[in-house]
Amino acid sequence: MSKPWLAQYPAGVPAEIDLQGLSSLKAMLESCCARFADRPAYASMGAVMTFRELDEASRAFGAWLQKGAGLQRGERVALMMPNLLQFPVALFGALRAGFVVVNVNPMYTPRELEHQLKDAGATVVVVLENFAHTLQKVIASTAVRKVVTTQVGDLLSPLHRLLTNAVVKHVKKMVPPWRLDEAIAFRDVLAAGRTLTLDDVALAHTDLAFLQYTGGTTGVAKGAMLSHGNMVANVLQVAAWVSPNLKDGEETLVIPLPLVHVFALTGALSFFSKGALTVLIANPRDMPAFLKALRQQRFTAIIGVNTLFRALLDAPGFAAVDLGALKLAVAGGMAVQQVVAHRWRERAGVPLVEGYGLTESAPVAIANPVTVSEWSGQIGVPLPSTDAALLDEAGLPVRQGEVGEIALRGPQVMAGYWQRQADSEAMFTADGWMRTGDMGVMDERGGFRLTDRKKDMIVVSGFKVFPNEIEDVVTLHPGVLEAGAVGVPDERSGEAVKVVVVRQDPALSEGELIAHCKLHLTGYKVPRVIEFREEPLPKTAVGKILRRELRAAPAA
Repeated sequence: MSKPWLAQYPAGVPAEIDLQGLSSLKAMLESCCARFADRPAYASMGAVMTFRELDEASRAFGAWLQKGAGLQRGERVALMMPNLLQFPVALFGALRAGFVVVNVNPMYTPRELEHQLKDAGATVVVVLENFAHTLQKVIASTAVRKVVTTQVGDLLSPLHRLLTNAVVKHVKKMVPPWRLDEAIAFRDVLAAGRTLTLDDVALAHTDLAFLQYTGGTTGVAKGAMLSHGNMVANVLQVAAWVSPNLKDGEETLVIPLPLVHVFALTGALSFFSKGALTVLIANPRDMPAFLKALRQQRFTAIIGVNTLFRALLDAPGFAAVDLGALKLAVAGGMAVQQVVAHRWRERAGVPLVEGYGLTESAPVAIANPVTVSEWSGQIGVPLPSTDAALLDEAGLPVRQGEVGEIALRGPQVMAGYWQRQADSEAMFTADGWMRTGDMGVMDERGGFRLTDRKKDMIVVSGFKVFPNEIEDVVTLHPGVLEAGAVGVPDERSGEAVKVVVVRQDPALSEGELIAHCKLHLTGYKVPRVIEFREEPLPKTAVGKILRRELRAAPAA
């Protein structure tokens, strides 16, 4: 196929990547830890872990999974924690020992957590104590056999560890009471693992690395099967894409997005492959702590979403942050607003480089060249070894300049969804294109621009929210007769959830319904707008709610 976008590639960025050099993420980890052994790999809350220390700690964790927990190759290990040093240790330990990582949003409600653990068949969970009470409520109905609990300060220096854990638990009271029989402390796991030998596991591109959960039009979260080949491909693609701006072994990346999100995960892995120091931000909503971390590092790159960059720009203390070393600011997960892009360019001296992708593409597929001087509003051009097309309803290419559904092919594209054959087949055309559900247009130079979404998906600060899930929860309330959920524009989060409700109980209030939703939904999924209507919701001939009509303002 014709690839007009190749003419936009900066000097040094290849049209194709060479996948043969790395057989797996395990091979990448071991190569980087040997090459950059004495360089700092991760920093968190004032503590620094070198590549050598990461190699040793992840080896111990992997050995414990194999010998202490008795896991068999291919079993699923769930990670339920924010950006702490424990995360890369557990992540790499599980991967290099031959297991599949299931990233879990630590803010999940019991209902959401139970579904994901049961669907994935996870047998080990690593959970921050702050969220152990949620796991306690559902663990009996899952396949989990071993629970590893960790505290915020577990991998800090001894005094700092004791002080941090005491403040989190007793001063800030951030750890609700919990009880999980036979749970094992993370530090005890590492101590035990250091006495064990990690059995070498030969991993290939076809071996499964992650079950990365994403929503769907049915409202049921599905596990995208991302293989070692998918992840290695995207790591190499992103690393090649940023190479004009960045040098191996010399960069410092700030990651404020949660590593359980695939955008942050692959971004961090890509910079890891270049020997960068990654600064982990555990809670970017704690703006004073976030700004303190930024002041402590002369960072050269940062990855975020539109809402995060706006929050920084609006924070009074951001004016004191030294951005003199910044080379690259990458924005993804949601559309970048023009006002944010312009404000960032003025403050930082570098543009926001916008990219596009899906969980199902590991995730980056299209991005603007990192050498751009200004934000353009485009999502960019396909990455090396990536094909993109615009298709009509029949799966045929549209003509130049016409709007079509963006479809992708490339080594980073998933094989399918975990144990969901029908959903997997529906995602792909007969000739192997993965339909994204996003509508776009391509210019004569191969640059893509988003125009709309084909699906009803709502994107809140980069996180996908699917209307059916919201509607299912809302209609659980006995006072609701029917409900429809849609996305509405929101100045800060890009979109917010709006629910239109027909009441069964005329006395049902907005506050009561929101409180009900908070019991069953993660915070970003909770409706921000509730509209009550007296008449039945608009529907198709077969009874399906016409969501597009719900987005309009109610009649006077």
